[in-house]
Amino acid sequence: MKSFKNRKASHDYFIVQKIEAGIVLKGTEIKSIRAGKLNFKDSYAKIEHGECWLFNFHISPWENAAFFNHQAERKRKLLLHSNEIKRLKTKVDEQGMTLVPLEIYINDAGLCKLSLALAKGKKLHDKRDSIQQRDLDREKDRNS
Repeated sequence: MKSFKNRKASHDYFIVQKIEAGIVLKGTEIKSIRAGKLNFKDSYAKIEHGECWLFNFHISPWENAAFFNHQAERKRKLLLHSNEIKRLKTKVDEQGMTLVPLEIYINDAGLCKLSLALAKGKKLHDKRDSIQQRDLDREKDRNS
């Protein structure tokens, strides 16, 4: 199972809940994902008109495709159940949370899945605390 993670997400956000979603892709996009030509920078998900969409997720165009290539940062539909979408929409609207992609992977059946997180943004002092705690944990592991 190939997996590509958004390492910056845990640095910038408190992860409240994780959700697995399917993603609608074109043929050249899945080839680029298998080759690892993707970038999570500034990507997020948003709920519009009862559907969940992924924005600013960069998948590089497939170099061997001629005419039927895809746009690198087009919006992509996420496949979720309608009750999941309603529950996520209420949390995003009421509690000021964000939907952030954590990981994209190809499962054993060959399907491309996206791990989506319901997250709350960290302030600067929260980020400093996280870094300090991580350094303390490393130091403790070295000594034991």
